[in-house]
Amino acid sequence: MTKLKLIIGQWLANVTRKLKNNFYIYLATLFTALVLLDAGVFHVGENMRDRAFDFMVKHRVIEPKADKDIVIVDINEASLAAFAKEYGRWPWPRQVLGEFVENIQAQNPKAIVFDIVFSDADIYNADSDAYFNEVITACDNCFFPILRLDPSQDASSEIKLAQIPGLTHTSEANNNTTIAAILPYFKGALKADRLGTHNVYPDNDGIVREYRMFHDESGWRLPSLPLVVGEFTKNSTNQNASQNFSQNIPEDMLINWRGKPFSYSYATFSDVFTDMASKDKKRPQNEFTNKIVLIGSTAPGLFDIKPTAMDKQFPGVEILATAIDNVKHGDYLKVWRGKVPYILISLLLIWATTLAFYLKVDRDKFNSIFTGSQLGLLVLSYVGINLSNTYLDITAPILWAVALFGIAKIYALATDRALQRWLAFGVTSAAEHRVLMMPILVEASEALSDTLLKKLKREIEFVSKTPNNIEILHGTQSGIWGLFGDMLVVSWMYADNKKEYDASAKQDAHTISTQLPTLIAGIGLPNSTITRYALHEGKLINQSTASSQPSKMPSLASQWRSLFAQAVIKLEHQDAVQLET
Repeated sequence: MTKLKLIIGQWLANVTRKLKNNFYIYLATLFTALVLLDAGVFHVGENMRDRAFDFMVKHRVIEPKADKDIVIVDINEASLAAFAKEYGRWPWPRQVLGEFVENIQAQNPKAIVFDIVFSDADIYNADSDAYFNEVITACDNCFFPILRLDPSQDASSEIKLAQIPGLTHTSEANNNTTIAAILPYFKGALKADRLGTHNVYPDNDGIVREYRMFHDESGWRLPSLPLVVGEFTKNSTNQNASQNFSQNIPEDMLINWRGKPFSYSYATFSDVFTDMASKDKKRPQNEFTNKIVLIGSTAPGLFDIKPTAMDKQFPGVEILATAIDNVKHGDYLKVWRGKVPYILISLLLIWATTLAFYLKVDRDKFNSIFTGSQLGLLVLSYVGINLSNTYLDITAPILWAVALFGIAKIYALATDRALQRWLAFGVTSAAEHRVLMMPILVEASEALSDTLLKKLKREIEFVSKTPNNIEILHGTQSGIWGLFGDMLVVSWMYADNKKEYDASAKQDAHTISTQLPTLIAGIGLPNSTITRYALHEGKLINQSTASSQPSKMPSLASQWRSLFAQAVIKLEHQDAVQLET
């Protein structure tokens, strides 16, 4: 196992010496290709938001309020229980809903929106259906949903898009194009500008974050129910409003949530219905005046509960209410994303990170800067979603940068271990270790910064062909220790009985001494910089493995200090080496 570690360590050291900092350039080039491939083909990162978006929108400090003019009349569990004896289980006879619409119309609501699909006739209550059809035929502000089915079934459907009232289409649209959908069974519901889809399409993780505003089907545009209701209410409020105000709404609208479930005004269906039929009315008689009234259900047994960015159990009727609210006020979330911003931001973060590694910026400082910058971008996105209706979708670029940073960090740590650890076989078990110590004194007009000394340390590591240990001694230390000046101490340690290691270490020291002027010039020091170096050789005797009188031997720490002192004394007798002008 030890020999295997030695082989791997030597191989890694050779690889790092060959690649040096060019590894980071190769890595950034690979990431650039991946970003461009994703933007052009896969579109995974371009549309990434999910977790970060959920957290931000759920924990906003400034949250938009639910429109008070939107009221949900809830067919909840209490209503189902209250009507069970008289009308049986759901669905109730349509006469119940017909009476409700007829009574509520007396209060002049702005719109009555059904979140209920009336797909079939009630064969046991034909008169009830006839009455309901009569009521909704007379209702000019009643809206009904269309359920869009799987497009794969379009060819087998008998419903033609041309048969659906109010759809816009291009000149290329074919009148015979069919669509798989469930339309309201009642003729009174089939009115232009009163029909729209209410399909909810979760993201891949099953969470609802968007609302499909329209379906483009072979030249035909099938609008959603929120789009139709929003356009109706906006035009009824402002007579000068353009009929085409919704043209700028995206196909998939990112919902600007109003809060947790039950943020809108709710009224229990059975309570409202019973009060309307009562002679002694207790509810306000203008409760629904100028309101957008949604008739839907929050009863779990009717299976219209969906997970959203705000909560795992969110009523489907309130998703519809929120989408109508967004369209009515035009404050749905605009997402700053797309191919060009995604590519530019990703490449900026990737190459900025790469440049820091390539230029060997101080790692401790860069770690703080990198972490702070990524958090800063997330904070910027969070501030934006609080103060505006714009969500800065920078999740994917940040993930690209973090991934590159992680790989580069692992490489940097691996090269440190490969270049600084002596992996020679038998070193730990030897009683005597030979040490070759090379103190290098750098004398400049001013004390060198920590960053420059670390750069010089790094350059020496790359020049070395055998792993060594390099320590930095600052000349800015107080007291007598400041007399040492700015110094790097390179040391090799190997088993005393391994002569091939001794020769390799001395050759390594010679290479460093030969290239030292070039290395110092390469890190940007002035030509007036003076360097001295010395080579000192000695031994370390391990007390635990020494055969004779181990108790009388000085400790390894004491032996090391003695070697260091001897090396520094020898350094003082060496000639100075000055860079050539």
